[in-house]
Amino acid sequence: MLSVNIGPLALPISVLLLLAAGLVAAGVGHLVGRRQQIGIVNTMSDMLLAGVLAARLAFVAFWFDTYRSAPLSMLDIRDGGFMIGPGIAAALLVALWRGWRQPALRKPLGVGLAAGALVWGALFGALRMTEPPALPTLSLTSLTGDPVKLAALADGKPLVVNLWASWCPPCRREMPVLAAAQQREAGVNFVFVNQGEDGATAQRYLSAGRLGLANVLLDPGAALGREVGSGALPTTLFYDASGRLVDTHLGELSAASLASKLSPLRASAAASGKD
Repeated sequence: MLSVNIGPLALPISVLLLLAAGLVAAGVGHLVGRRQQIGIVNTMSDMLLAGVLAARLAFVAFWFDTYRSAPLSMLDIRDGGFMIGPGIAAALLVALWRGWRQPALRKPLGVGLAAGALVWGALFGALRMTEPPALPTLSLTSLTGDPVKLAALADGKPLVVNLWASWCPPCRREMPVLAAAQQREAGVNFVFVNQGEDGATAQRYLSAGRLGLANVLLDPGAALGREVGSGALPTTLFYDASGRLVDTHLGELSAASLASKLSPLRASAAASGKD
């Protein structure tokens, strides 16, 4: 499962896991510290803020050349561009600083964070066990009406599968980025699976935008989105050369966030080619 729909809002499952772990951590920390009336919510909020800021800054610094042509896009965190390691390090530094300044905070904070980490690990592990590990086998349709299976388009290369619709604003904004990558990345195949629209609607949008996309498929019943567990558009799936799902992205891709996803795909393809 990649997302959960709450009314008209689709939330990434990773955000919900983090929220659940945070609630457990806050609850356990409150129970441990209630005798001394020590709460950890403010500290956790500061940890979250520091972690998000550090993770974003590290990502922007690493992919700065990609952001250089559009500096304002550095502020748009909707592209999902974060580096987890620096974020965790920054959050832990805040926790250590607060614990050093307030000794009474150490036990409730430590126990609460440990409980939250255990819950997150258990939920994440359970989620990974339910994720489809390989390319879906359902049959899709080309713009000319021919049945096509995703495996036939992989051709032994890593595969990027983008789920989109013409009515979806973030889909339209990211499409030029994906189109440019398809032209540039000879070692990775791209497939664009339209969700819920007919061929005439999809073709009209592609023609109007002058998007010279290859491998555009139709999925009028949005069966692929249901099979991979995503009710959000756009959704982008990243498969390695053996057809194993190795990464996903919900929401709009920027050039930098796409580059960060493609880099390990190229590395795995190069490694498998040497074996």
